[in-house]
This record gives sequence, C-alpha cells and structure tokens, in this order.
Amino acid sequence: METSKNDKQLKDITYSVLDLAPITVGSTPGEAFKHTLDLAQHVEKWGYHRFWLAEHHNMPGIGSSATSVVIGYVAGGTRKIRVGSGGIMLPNHAPLVIAEQFGTLEAMYPGRIDLGLGRAPGSDQLTAMALRRDVRANGQEFPEQLEQLRAYLDPDSRFNRVRAIPGEGQEIPIWLLGSSGFSSALAAKLGLPFSFASHFSPEYTVPALTQYRDNFQPSSVLDKPHTMVGVNVFAADTTEEAEYLATSYQQQFLSLIRNTPGQMPAPVKTMEGLWSEQEKIIIMNQLKTSIIGNPDEVKQKLQAFLDETQADEMIINSAIYDHHARLRSYEIVAEITGMNR
Repeated sequence: METSKNDKQLKDITYSVLDLAPITVGSTPGEAFKHTLDLAQHVEKWGYHRFWLAEHHNMPGIGSSATSVVIGYVAGGTRKIRVGSGGIMLPNHAPLVIAEQFGTLEAMYPGRIDLGLGRAPGSDQLTAMALRRDVRANGQEFPEQLEQLRAYLDPDSRFNRVRAIPGEGQEIPIWLLGSSGFSSALAAKLGLPFSFASHFSPEYTVPALTQYRDNFQPSSVLDKPHTMVGVNVFAADTTEEAEYLATSYQQQFLSLIRNTPGQMPAPVKTMEGLWSEQEKIIIMNQLKTSIIGNPDEVKQKLQAFLDETQADEMIINSAIYDHHARLRSYEIVAEITGMNR
C-alpha cells in the first residue's frame, strides 16, 4: 500500500538537542558550561538521541566556540547520548586537526561521537580573517577539505605520509550541515546524512531537502537519504509563558541584525518599542518556523512541520534565558512526542 505524506507521526522520528552554551546577561562562560552539561544529562534521561554543539566566534552570548573541547566536557559527563558538532565550520580549520580532535574524542567515548560539518565562517569577516581563513574563497574549498578529512579517517590512511593519530580507521559519522542548496547537493552526491538549518533559514528548507532526496546517491554510509531539520522550540505550560520566554531569543536575534551581538537578555513582556516595524518583519520571517506555545500547541505545530519536511530527525534549539524553564521546555517536547525515558 502506498503511504500518504501525513503518515509519519511524531513518535516515528528521532529527536536531538542543539546547544550553543548560551551566556546570559550577568553570567559567565563557566556558568554556561555547567548549564550545558546539566541540560545534556537532563535530556539524556528523557530519551533524546544526540546533543550537538555549534561553532560560533566573536559572539558574547555563545560559549561553544572551542567546540571540540565542549563536546569532550559533555561526553565525559554523560553516559549514552551521542555528542557531536552542529557543526564544526571546516574552512576555519586544517582537516588534519579536525581528524585528530574527533579521533581523540571517539577514542575516549567510543560509539558516541558525531561530526557535523558546515562551510560558513560562523562569524563575521574580520573574525574569519583572525581565524586565518581566506574569506575570498567563500566556502568553495569545502568539498576538497571534506575529501581530505575523510581520507585522514580512512582505514587505509596508514599508508599516507601524513597520518591522523588518533583518527585513522575510526568510524565517526559525518553529517553535512547547510542553510542553502550547496551542502544538500554535496551530501546527496556523497551519500551522507544531511541536516538543514531550518531554525534560521526557513525559506530554503523544503527546496534543500527535495534537492537532497532527488539527487541522493547510495554509498557505503547510507543506502537511502537521511535528513535532520533544526527547529526552535519554546514550550511552556501556558501559551503566555512560552511567548514570554521566546522574547530572549528575539532580542538576541535583533542584536545580530543590528550588528551589536551581546549576552542573552532576560525575557520581556513585549517586544514592541524594542524593534522597529521593519526589524520585526525581518526577525519574524527569519524565525517563522519557531514553535512557541503550550504542550497541545507545540504538538500540533511540530506535527505540521513534520508533515511539511518529512524529516527523519528533528534537532531542537531552545534558547531560553532561565535554565529551569529551558529544562522544562525539553521535557514538554519529550512528553508530547512519546520519547522513552
């Protein structure tokens, strides 16, 4: 029997967590890392599959710039949840260094490490230059760097004059991440799993997923396409509380488009008066796939998003100022999607 597009239900897919170790106003990176680890331990108990950290630089509100280091910290404080990058911005690094770093992580925490790769700088152009990145290349060198990285991890890399130790011969799942069609096309060509940043690039979500699925070539890694989509979720026991919690992220996004990034601010009762009408339009469009509401509303909106994307996994980003409210948001998602504790 042919299945309809709506046959995939929330209980049928996998859920993961995207974390940026948010540094809230008045706090420190040390406190942010403690909250990140506590969150990882919390979602592990609730049945989340992966806990990914993202590389960003020159962002006062984001603590995960040294991504590999934070991954090791989280993996060391948890037992079974997969821990990885969502992602490492490969053009910022020598492929050999990433092979060694993730080879080391995999040796320490076998069978639990993921390597998600992106090609954006994760920063502004001045910071990219400080990272010794050639900003003129605009990520075009990414396929060649990816090939080098995979070669270092290959079991036959022991025949190379330059070897990644630890790294060579280790089976570290590689994901390609993207917010446009470039990485979806490359992931399809190479037969790799693909994660789309729909949490901040909603317009291109369905086209990128369609391109990936239509052009997918089976590989030794995958025999069929495998997709993950990012989604911002602000879940609370009441709609009013959820909308209140979401204003911290809206303020943070507002500071980004004004080129004045800062620490994550406390929520406010209303955004009116803080943003202009034009800024409001930009932000609401950029964040239109964000899911805000009480448990019933979140469940309905998540199912609608699944109907639209037909994703195999969702990775949840809940950038919430209050740590306990953040934990509760992830609890609600676990409850409404039927995750096993």
